Amino acid sequence: MSKVIDTVNQIVTPILDEMQLELVDVEYVKEGKDWFLRVFIDKPAGIDIEECGVVSERLSEKLDEIDPITHNYFLEVSSPGAERPLKKKQDFEKAIGKNVFIKTFEPINDEKEFEGVLTDFDGTEVSIEIKIKTRKKTITIPYEKIAIARLAVTFS
Repeated sequence: MSKVIDTVNQIVTPILDEMQLELVDVEYVKEGKDWFLRVFIDKPAGIDIEECGVVSERLSEKLDEIDPITHNYFLEVSSPGAERPLKKKQDFEKAIGKNVFIKTFEPINDEKEFEGVLTDFDGTEVSIEIKIKTRKKTITIPYEKIAIARLAVTFS
């Protein structure tokens, strides 16, 4: 599976660079009996359906040429949505000041899930300000202990 994802990354990156778009994530997953190749793209002003269509067409042509997936699958190209995953260090840097959800590989202060405002990222540690009833507390999480991180939508 990771070989497919690596190959798709290599194929789609020049297409996205040319269109001045960012690769957020690539997923290759089986759901029921069907396989899905999902490519999530973005840009600062947000992505529109036409851009997703162009990337999908160009990527599909390249995938047909190289043929890294031998069985049938569905190709989906879309925006990462409001709860965009944070995968790279640059994603964390861009998310400072925003509400995030972080899940860790192992407990920190007896917890593995945190939601709050990302206040700092120094490249090795993430600081997140969480609310516990009426008080605020800052938690520091080592970057290498983060299993999953994404932006989190909050309703005030």
